[in-house]
Amino acid sequence: MVELRLGLSILAPAANCFQEFRAGALRMLMERPARFLMAAVMGWPVMHSRSPMLHGYWFERYGLKGAYVPLLIEPGKLEPALRSLHPLGFAGCNLTIPHKQDALAIVDEVDAVAKAIGAISCVVVREDGSLLGTNNDCYGFIENIREAAPDWRADGGPVAVIGAGGGARAVVYGLLREGVRELRLVNRGRARAQAIADEFGGPVTVIDWADRARALEGCSMAVNATSQGMQGMDALDISLEHLTADALAADIIYIPRETPFLAAARMRGNRTVNGLGMLLHQGRPAWRAWFGRDVEVTTDLRKLIDASL
Repeated sequence: MVELRLGLSILAPAANCFQEFRAGALRMLMERPARFLMAAVMGWPVMHSRSPMLHGYWFERYGLKGAYVPLLIEPGKLEPALRSLHPLGFAGCNLTIPHKQDALAIVDEVDAVAKAIGAISCVVVREDGSLLGTNNDCYGFIENIREAAPDWRADGGPVAVIGAGGGARAVVYGLLREGVRELRLVNRGRARAQAIADEFGGPVTVIDWADRARALEGCSMAVNATSQGMQGMDALDISLEHLTADALAADIIYIPRETPFLAAARMRGNRTVNGLGMLLHQGRPAWRAWFGRDVEVTTDLRKLIDASL
């Protein structure tokens, strides 16, 4: 009898350990996602993108198993790349240069925002394999301005936007939704700028490239929405002599963190906003669409990405 009690006393701790292990394993199974979460960014080029670092931070912060990968997709090969997302288990992808407008003819559905902008920055893969195209760039741009310059007002004066590509379309759309009363659109090729003005209507005035410096006169904000000034590219060719001292200068570029356009504005005493916040904030609605999760742009996240530039 003594031996029996001794044996039970020895087994008891082991039984408790097993129960604790079993309970812990069950908790892990309940807490982990139903699948390995995957998303990507497609572009040409794409390896410069900080999106993998951005989304990797959120996977780690929220304790989720997943991956966000850069995919180098040549122009003309976007359709097979997008169609491969569903069989490979991807929840969606972001699109960057030069794919944002080409995707319009590929996805199965284009939402109202992307349709109005005329470009897709985010693709959502639905359960049946169909593809939904949307655009989060306008949201990212406006949230970036709100964060960096909370006192800026859409009705505070004219806004000049330089460029007429996909990024510029998102910027113009966002500014008009915010209530900008006069938007001056400048582009080296007038036809593309005029197409935006015709599509969007409202207070959009196209300014000839030769008059680009004068277009900044009296503006509350000037935005470089071109790729000029991006690392490895020529600087934006524009004089800031007519930009008022209290105007905000914004750029959608974040590599480098200070483009020649922003450097020139800063040296004149203007406040400047680079494109990093636009990148960070556009990722938030993407996570909601892909993974059903709300994520935050934290100070630590901004420091992490900024340190890599």
